[in-house]
Amino acid sequence: MFPEERREGQPFVVDVVLELPLETSSDDLADTVSYADIADDVEAVITGEPRNLIETVAGEIAERCLLRGRVDRVTVTVHKPRAPLSQTFADVSVTINRSRHV
Repeated sequence: MFPEERREGQPFVVDVVLELPLETSSDDLADTVSYADIADDVEAVITGEPRNLIETVAGEIAERCLLRGRVDRVTVTVHKPRAPLSQTFADVSVTINRSRHV
């Protein structure tokens, strides 16, 4: 992370895909994972302590998601649409996969 990025901040877009056992005949929130809780976890990482690498950000988000009981596997993509590059690009991103060790 460049000093101006740390000072001025950077926008990020985060995609999270959760894999968990679901009973689709149930309509009870207790039988799934609250996406509001996941969004809170993502926001806490993004607005928390600045990191130098988006890989670190993705890893921390993934670890928090795996702490949400029912989640077996998570895929996290962190997009940095305004990365400080001289080349023309639409997006810079990193995608990681993590799973619960059983």
